[in-house]
Amino acid sequence: MPLPTDPTTGGAAKHPAHPVRPVRLGVHGSPRLAAELVAAAGHDRRHVEFVPYDVADPFGPLRADEMDVLIVKYPLHEPDLAFSEPVLFDDRALILGAHHPLATRATVSVEEAADYDTFSCPGDFPPYVWDQVVPPRTPGGRPVRRVHPMTTVAEMVDLLARSTTVHLSFHSLKDILPRTSAPSRSTTCPRPPCPWPGAATPNSLVL
Repeated sequence: MPLPTDPTTGGAAKHPAHPVRPVRLGVHGSPRLAAELVAAAGHDRRHVEFVPYDVADPFGPLRADEMDVLIVKYPLHEPDLAFSEPVLFDDRALILGAHHPLATRATVSVEEAADYDTFSCPGDFPPYVWDQVVPPRTPGGRPVRRVHPMTTVAEMVDLLARSTTVHLSFHSLKDILPRTSAPSRSTTCPRPPCPWPGAATPNSLVL
């Protein structure tokens, strides 16, 4: 089929270039690892929009077509969602207050973390995934006291700062924790890093 012609020049008509919509990439917590992922894939960062999502409803925006793809940290069992092989790894971390008895330790085991209260599954977050983030029992069989509701990062930090509660989380969360007068550092907790999206488990971040 011949191209339409421009009546003023007799040549092919020129159509204005349509801007390409950025890929909407869902992230929770720090965007740093997401940025590393985009760079490693060879994509122009300007063509990717980071879309924060609420941990209480992680898949809602994806199902509502408010994002195109979502970073997850464990395999899913959601019939309407597909996930890839692991593309990145995020070390596990135990987050706790600077005053905490474990705060000066060079290493912390999950068995030791089980001595303290931690957080329960938030909102519509899939319980089977939360069991990977904050397991109901340690590898040694000790129950994990998942008693505090997980709401916002600010409320989590406030509770950690005024109690001996701990949070079994990920090292990337360090990027969004508020700065305090106490030094922040990480200590290893002998569990494997988490592939994105992939498998499970805590380092340790002092607030």
